Amino acid sequence: MENKDIKIVVSGDVCVNTLQWMTYPQNNKGLNWQSQLNMHRTLKNGEALFLSKLVELATGKSVISPKLQDIELILSEEFLNSTVELELFPKFNKNDKNKVYRVSRFMGFTGPSHGIPKLLPIIEDDPYAELIILDDENNSFNANKEFWPLALKENNTSPIILYQMSNPIDSSELWKQLQEFHNENTIVIINAEDLRSKGVNISKSLSWERTAQDFIWQIHNNPNLSFLENCSHLIIPFGLEGAIYYRNSDVKETKLYFLPYEFEGGFIKDYQGKMYGLTSCFVAGLSSSIVSGIPENEDLHELISGGIRKGIVAAQKFFIDGFGEEPPTYSADASIFIEADDDFVKEEYVQDVVVPTRTDPNCRACWYILKDKSSTNLAEIAYDIVKNGVESALNSMPIAKFGNLTTVDKAEIESYRSIKNLMLEYISTKNTVRPLSIAVFGTPGSGKSFGIVEIANSIASNLIKKLDFNLSQFSSPLDLANAFHKVRDVVLEGSIPLVFFDEFDSNLDGKLGWLKYFLAPMQDGVFRQGDSTHPIGKAIFVFAGGTSITFSRFSGEDIESEEEQKKFLAEFKGAKGPDFISRLRGYVNILGPNQTDDNYDQLFIIRRAMLLRSLIERKVPHLINENREAQIDNGVLRALLKIRRYKHESRSMEAILEMSILTNAKKWEQSSLPSKEQLKLHVDEEQFLRHLMHDAFYSEKIEELSIAIHNNYLSLNKEKGDNSELLVPWNKLNEDVKNYYREQVKSIPNSLLKINYDLVSVNEKLEAIEFTQREVEILAKTKHDQWYNYKKKLNFKAGETKYKKDDPNLVCFEKLSEEKKEETYEMIKIWPEILAKSNFKLEKLKFLCYCENKV
Repeated sequence: MENKDIKIVVSGDVCVNTLQWMTYPQNNKGLNWQSQLNMHRTLKNGEALFLSKLVELATGKSVISPKLQDIELILSEEFLNSTVELELFPKFNKNDKNKVYRVSRFMGFTGPSHGIPKLLPIIEDDPYAELIILDDENNSFNANKEFWPLALKENNTSPIILYQMSNPIDSSELWKQLQEFHNENTIVIINAEDLRSKGVNISKSLSWERTAQDFIWQIHNNPNLSFLENCSHLIIPFGLEGAIYYRNSDVKETKLYFLPYEFEGGFIKDYQGKMYGLTSCFVAGLSSSIVSGIPENEDLHELISGGIRKGIVAAQKFFIDGFGEEPPTYSADASIFIEADDDFVKEEYVQDVVVPTRTDPNCRACWYILKDKSSTNLAEIAYDIVKNGVESALNSMPIAKFGNLTTVDKAEIESYRSIKNLMLEYISTKNTVRPLSIAVFGTPGSGKSFGIVEIANSIASNLIKKLDFNLSQFSSPLDLANAFHKVRDVVLEGSIPLVFFDEFDSNLDGKLGWLKYFLAPMQDGVFRQGDSTHPIGKAIFVFAGGTSITFSRFSGEDIESEEEQKKFLAEFKGAKGPDFISRLRGYVNILGPNQTDDNYDQLFIIRRAMLLRSLIERKVPHLINENREAQIDNGVLRALLKIRRYKHESRSMEAILEMSILTNAKKWEQSSLPSKEQLKLHVDEEQFLRHLMHDAFYSEKIEELSIAIHNNYLSLNKEKGDNSELLVPWNKLNEDVKNYYREQVKSIPNSLLKINYDLVSVNEKLEAIEFTQREVEILAKTKHDQWYNYKKKLNFKAGETKYKKDDPNLVCFEKLSEEKKEETYEMIKIWPEILAKSNFKLEKLKFLCYCENKV
């Protein structure tokens, strides 16, 4: 297509927005009304009229659309009217002195005095428009064909259509027209909240994985969404933080776009107000990408991908600008669609990942964005986190932050966000008569209280006051009554007590004896002492398990034996366990630095890395240089991350740091660590020291391994009988060749990572494993690439041996002769044997999901 002006038509429902706000008197002079509160009012174009303005700003092109001139002089009762109340809100954060007007309250619609809302014709419509953008608010435009763009009504045209649909139904004439004649080039945009309003159950603000997988299930199973399943292109924005692109054209694919440090609804804080037109701004950003690619006939899928990024960024910038400092002079600015160096959000920040269409519903770890977004194994990611920080190492993966708590584990994110949502709702609700009850489970030292406190403080630190009671130290229900009195005292002070009942599952006259004493306080918000009943007030109860490390263990769900489960449930019912659970509003299993499950929990090394980085930043910040790099010996780092188990969970990791001599240290060296006897308090000291000395052990064996590899080469080539300088004993090799062998041996550990093996030094006799053919091929290619680069540095060239520095094998691995490939394979196959003889074990690295091992 020639590079020419693109004809863009924008149309749809029409609305006049009334903006009203109050100002305070500046002085007491002048007329009486001037010294009172003043109410201001202005009219602005809304819906399709506003969208057309945004598209002009986004694309920089003239837009063909309906026009509404002299809006203040028009009889507004002919049009649909929307009224909003504005207030000044902080531009960015709560303490920002820069304030802009945003919506404080949506006051509703005023319909026309009679008939349907007035629609407007498209001025100078063009039947050959390349791009059509429609704003369908289900306010009569979708049923009035006379107001539709000409290019839409012509069945022999093929414009690209952006269809912003706020009321997802399949019965309108407009939808039928689009599906019958324009489905291939129609991009449907529906806000997630509009879908949810139709009974589509897609989780919100839990995790991006959960949101995406909920959508996949709903689009294929919910009858309310069946009409959308055949859309060629469907985009669902999730707040200002993400979007899903469902593609059902030549390729069937669902892709999630997201901001790693945000979740749906997280960008807009309660103190920042609201804005209308955010989805329209997203659509305008999307349109700018599509317009840029139309002249070159670029792939529509790629244009949509770039447009989603532009849309997310533009909508966030639009929200931040609000209605400006003076609403009457407000006009949307083109700068929201132009990226600047100092922007707080950029298109490159928006990540994308393909959503798997089928996962095992019984698998807790079948899809992690962390796995899909990283080409390295978990150990490498963990090292990077400690060395360079969480933000640097995980800048493309979903991360949840609650105050000082940071987590990347999907299960933890979902649990913590559920708890946060519960707390937010509870704190904002007035006249509550009962406490909010939450349970927390985890091993001692896993940080059960830390996570909940950080969540509470991130919501309302000025309102929350923490109280701790350990029930294992209580001797009778009277102690519990005294504790409730202390809770009441905090309520009377005007604070919300965050009450931790630690070891609530400890015994009192039998197993789980305390549960029955919590039932009335949890349900009715009262407790008894003698003949008196006392109200508790607004409080958050957190029940921290002492003997049960998970909710399923507490409730008996993980008991496999039918007989044992019957016995457990009888005792559990007798202790009022089911009644207690029915009063809980949420629970979270806290995952500490130890692995909880050999099959499913592979993220423990990431949790360790994040905890270790946090400990270094908080306790020995001088070990982090100006580039935010942690100064820590590789052996120390390896031992801290790879040790099988910490005896006292996070407390042990913290103790090892505190026992190390680091006050005046510039680097956490091996010599800084505590003695072997002190390490024994917190880890298996022998295992820890072997991890610590791994590099040293391997360095000691480099010469031995190099000789073994060379001897293997000799045995493979002894029949050739040529006079190659390599076909001599080790002691007769020149030093350059020996160094090549040594470098090859040094690279073995990193090469093994490519096939998910780690090299572990052990003090035992080992049996050599066998590589699979696929593993051999991967390693052979890696080895050949290393040899190729080595030869290139020595100025060798591809060719026959006419010149001394010609080598016919100096080609890519795929072009090697079959004979040479086979020789390389045989050199690789000997690795497990020579490593085993030197006491190095090949340990298979874990996958994120156990089911992947079955593939």
